Amino acid sequence: MAPSQVKIFIDKQHLESPTPTTGHALYVLGKIDAQTYDLYRETHHGDDELIKDDGTQVQLKDGDHFFSSPKKINPGA
Repeated sequence: MAPSQVKIFIDKQHLESPTPTTGHALYVLGKIDAQTYDLYRETHHGDDELIKDDGTQVQLKDGDHFFSSPKKINPGA
């Protein structure tokens, strides 16, 4: 059975992805440089979920929002 397509957002960009997918595929889809950025799924309860740039399976829901953040944050720089 082929994966179904869902609509998601990565850094406010509307995209479509099969579900399930992998963390690595989301980095590629969102053009996220895994050397300098991490990717997170927004959650409504608790901490946002870190998505690793690897083959770990990720179940997506229609309308999921993801955002990238620098790996190293330098406050006051």
